[in-house]
Amino acid sequence: MSSILVSQEAGVLTLTLNRPEKLNAFNPEMHSLLRRAIERAADDADIRAVLLTGSGRGFCAGQDLSERDVSPGAAPIDLSVSIGSYYNPLVRRLRELPKPVVCAVNGIAAGAGANVALACDLVLAARSASFVQSFARLGLVPDSGGTYFLDAERWGLIWKAVDDDKLLAEANALARALAAGPTKGYGLVKRAIYASAGNSLEAQLDLERDLQRDAGFSADYREGVSAFMEKREPRYQGK
Repeated sequence: MSSILVSQEAGVLTLTLNRPEKLNAFNPEMHSLLRRAIERAADDADIRAVLLTGSGRGFCAGQDLSERDVSPGAAPIDLSVSIGSYYNPLVRRLRELPKPVVCAVNGIAAGAGANVALACDLVLAARSASFVQSFARLGLVPDSGGTYFLDAERWGLIWKAVDDDKLLAEANALARALAAGPTKGYGLVKRAIYASAGNSLEAQLDLERDLQRDAGFSADYREGVSAFMEKREPRYQGK
């Protein structure tokens, strides 16, 4: 069975990490399949939002350590290779995807698994979920954006805690609601929010001006105004 399950319904592309016997720990195959799925989401106009979750009793235990040889006498492992080849590109794809990304954290999210979850736009966590930064226990530095995301924890990166048996239903409902909205504008909002931490006020004002120009040219903006004036529900297309 594939290590990434992919399904699409009502404009939502659902991606399920699927190595439950390994708590969905990442290996190269998972990274490759997840990359293709996110690229599909970026290119397919019918995909308006993405929902990321895990199968079994956990979301993701991070890197599959069983694939690394740390036995006495083994050659040192250059961890920057896997970070540069897999994890950093994954975080960048999630952040740069011009569509909303919802993460439903079921059970444990450890190491890079926790940080990949925090890289998503909205995070719903089951009440049994736990976020574990296990790097220091292994003599390592948090990666996959961990030192960046954890510093911003007080900003409310975990959007909502949900009873375990309601997690997927609520996350799917949220993803569908976003998919039915003006997703062209949502993508521009993502760009503005994520740029704000590194921008001066002057730079952010200029960015808002430029992004608003793009938003004003969109069909979704015209539809939103028309629907408001006509007192009806808008029918957005993400364009």
